[in-house]
Amino acid sequence: MSSEANSHLPRYKNEVYEFEIVITCKEKNGMRSLTRHVYFSPPHVLLSPINLNTDALYSPLHHNPKLASYLPLINTMAKHLALAFSLCLLVLFHGCLASRQQSSQQNECQLNQIQAREPDNRIETEAGRIESWDYNQDDLQCAGVAVQRITIERNGLHLPSYTNTPRLAYVVQGRGHLGMVFPGCPETFEESEQSDEEQQDQQQQRQGQQGQQGQFGQQGQQGQQDFEQLDRHQRVRRVKEGDVIAIPAGVTTWSHNDGDRSLVFVTLLDIGNNHNQLDQNPRRFYLAGNPQDEFNQQGQRQQGQQGRSRQQRQGNNNNNIFAGFETQLLADALNIDQQTAQQLQGQNDNRPQIVRVQGRLDFVEPPRSQREERQLQGQQGQQGQNGLEELFCHMKIKQNIGKPSMADVFSPQAGRISTLNSFSMPILRHLRLSAERGFLYNNAIHSPHWNLNAHEIVYVIRGSARVQVVNDNGETILDDQVRQGQLFVVPQNHAVLQKAMSNGYEYIAFKTDDNAMINTLAGRTSVLRALPDVVLANAYQMDREQARNLKYNRQETLALSSSRSSQSQVLVGVNEM
Repeated sequence: MSSEANSHLPRYKNEVYEFEIVITCKEKNGMRSLTRHVYFSPPHVLLSPINLNTDALYSPLHHNPKLASYLPLINTMAKHLALAFSLCLLVLFHGCLASRQQSSQQNECQLNQIQAREPDNRIETEAGRIESWDYNQDDLQCAGVAVQRITIERNGLHLPSYTNTPRLAYVVQGRGHLGMVFPGCPETFEESEQSDEEQQDQQQQRQGQQGQQGQFGQQGQQGQQDFEQLDRHQRVRRVKEGDVIAIPAGVTTWSHNDGDRSLVFVTLLDIGNNHNQLDQNPRRFYLAGNPQDEFNQQGQRQQGQQGRSRQQRQGNNNNNIFAGFETQLLADALNIDQQTAQQLQGQNDNRPQIVRVQGRLDFVEPPRSQREERQLQGQQGQQGQNGLEELFCHMKIKQNIGKPSMADVFSPQAGRISTLNSFSMPILRHLRLSAERGFLYNNAIHSPHWNLNAHEIVYVIRGSARVQVVNDNGETILDDQVRQGQLFVVPQNHAVLQKAMSNGYEYIAFKTDDNAMINTLAGRTSVLRALPDVVLANAYQMDREQARNLKYNRQETLALSSSRSSQSQVLVGVNEM
């Protein structure tokens, strides 16, 4: 608005209040302040015409005898000004946050080189191991993620824990059980009767504890008697190779290997997700055991050191969350004796995250045929996206994308690719994550492409491939042969080309959007296919026949068979021999 536009309105000024709004943003490279000046006048006075392009104060005009006729207008303007003042604060605040996030991501994603790496940290336990990649590396910092590989040996139990971030886990091999505790949801699995073995165990425990529970309250004894008869718990799911499991932030999980070989998970933790309200460090909170630090073996995080020193001041070296409470307070809160509270705190338990189960891990589980029937009913109920499957407690949290029948793209010569997004598993909309499973035959090619709206974190399950990643300057920032067990990152909009070697190539790719989209550079759905041949001819200095060959040489979409050029090179090499 210019000053001339309102020159016909008489204005009078007694005083003008100037507000200076300063919002300070904390960034990695220092502090940054946003400052704005807001000028406000009480509703009983008028201002001279304001030029919005300057921050100058305006001199008062002479009193206007028609002032009273403008008072209703002035009052309305004052209300609008108050609203504008509030909006100004809101916009500045969000602008500061956006500026912080944008500046941070811009600095972290200026990548000159990417490497395919194996895990940097390793924790050995009595029944498995936990490995993690250094999330402080530039490529993982750019993607805003951390990655773990968890191996549970036969009859091993990964103790209950939760994280500050949403997780997406893929079962690389093996089979077992996964328990997930959704807060406020009912215990839908319960025993109908106790086995003779359980009854004998309980009788022996009661006889051994009669002399030790003299101080235990009558109410606690009655409560124990009420609940020891039958066990009930939330649903336990069976998982197997090829399953993708979605885990919201703060949701407790545990897992058990009842198979005949190791159960291996690869898990992505989305640190940059807005569900993580802490800092940009992955944190896992254990409810049992004496866990070691899974991500900071060299003590990089100061907060963790402060937490450990606080526990040492309390005379407690355990690291599960119960260990931080005073024993008596914990006993009062749970209505248990102090000995049980000490067991919760793990005061005499030096076992880390994965422990070996003594005997058989016996819990409530429906027969296999009934479970399959329930899964089928759940899938049928979800097609309409309403009813029980829309409830939080009944959300579908896993889906197998490793089976050939789940392929979205299949080529008899090249292989298959399966995708999992929020359309096929709605809980991913809440987590803002998705996944892709690829199985490429010998020398097949995953069409060169870029991700429109997500970072891509690729873990090699089996085989090997030649991989190249190109940035916005046309520079190759990754050119390597990746192999089983390695991980690499493809930042958003960076072009990537993957070609399987002679032993094939299997991978799982996690993506940081629930509906990640790609644009290919080769094949029937490529950007080249969509451009007019005359545009291609002029862009690449070729004739139109060459341009049409460029467009139509590939009829596949994503999984591309070995090209004629590579086949001819192989034949030439054979002839020379």
